[in-house]
Amino acid sequence: MIRILHAADLHLDSPFQALSREKAALRRSEQRALLSSIAELARTHEADIAVFAGDLFDADSPYSETARLLEQVLPQMGIPVFLAPGNHDWYGPRSPWARLDLGENVHVFSEEAVTCVELPALHARVWGAAFTARHRDAPLAGFEAAKDGDTVDVMVLHGEVGVPGSPYGAISEQELARSGMDYVALGHSHAFSGLRRAGDTFYAWPGCPEGRGFDEIGEKGVILAEVEPGRCDISFLPLGGRRYEVLEVDLTDSFDHGRTMAEALGRDTARDVYRIVLTGQPETAPDLPGLQSALEGRFFALELRDATRLRRDVWEGREVLSLRGLFLAGLWDKYQAAQSDDERRQIELAARYGLAALENGEEPPLA
Repeated sequence: MIRILHAADLHLDSPFQALSREKAALRRSEQRALLSSIAELARTHEADIAVFAGDLFDADSPYSETARLLEQVLPQMGIPVFLAPGNHDWYGPRSPWARLDLGENVHVFSEEAVTCVELPALHARVWGAAFTARHRDAPLAGFEAAKDGDTVDVMVLHGEVGVPGSPYGAISEQELARSGMDYVALGHSHAFSGLRRAGDTFYAWPGCPEGRGFDEIGEKGVILAEVEPGRCDISFLPLGGRRYEVLEVDLTDSFDHGRTMAEALGRDTARDVYRIVLTGQPETAPDLPGLQSALEGRFFALELRDATRLRRDVWEGREVLSLRGLFLAGLWDKYQAAQSDDERRQIELAARYGLAALENGEEPPLA
């Protein structure tokens, strides 16, 4: 059995364009710190090898601070480290991977074709391939490795599973099953996959280790995999970085919009980046600048969006001589004669749907 620390999609030196210049610089600094955190996890969990399944960089020109840190951290991990360049950090004669001095324990796969590194001391083989341009064809097409006794076969790849024809290294479950691998460590998708299986091959991707936008919400981290022929167990290891979160807050019955929003948070948000979407049918329109000023100190960054619709008096205009007025007048008489609150709610709901039909609108019913 070997223990593998599996990371992917760090996207170091991302621009963070939605943040201020100062906060974007801070986020890039925090991204670099992920390298040391991952190395510490490898030591703490006594990993035998570490694999990085592509897109370590966000682009082909990382900052010098990032390059220097890589040259320090990866050699100091003290275990074999394998990197498979992806579509953002593809391998080429002028790419960072061709220039960095990463030490003897670090192997960067540099060919489109799958190649192998043997680790006799661990009774293991590590296979991998690289993007050598921004796009590539299917890396496992026609590939099959012959089994070698009780040797553990691990592969590290950047690619997209289950998307035929994808320009980002399309991989099928049939190809995974035929590969002969015990575990395929993947990258590209930014949400944790959980452990999957195709035939006798286990595979997974960890997602990005820290969110960079509202399409990467929630807790992020890396995978610790314990692999032997015919068996694989994985654990998801959160890295505890800043989180991106999207929260919807219904203001329909709210008399104090700020208090309603604060109560909806329910956790310490000071380190995180939030998008709060205001919904419902309040009596008054939310004061977005005032709410932003009152609440933004509770977050690293806050974005407010107003998706509310002002509550309307559904019976307004029932005395006007018009199609709308006649429709409402008929329902109003029934509303007045209703024997229960539930009956009145049903009549009001009918009025709202009817008005929506008359006005070619989309009036949402009140809760």
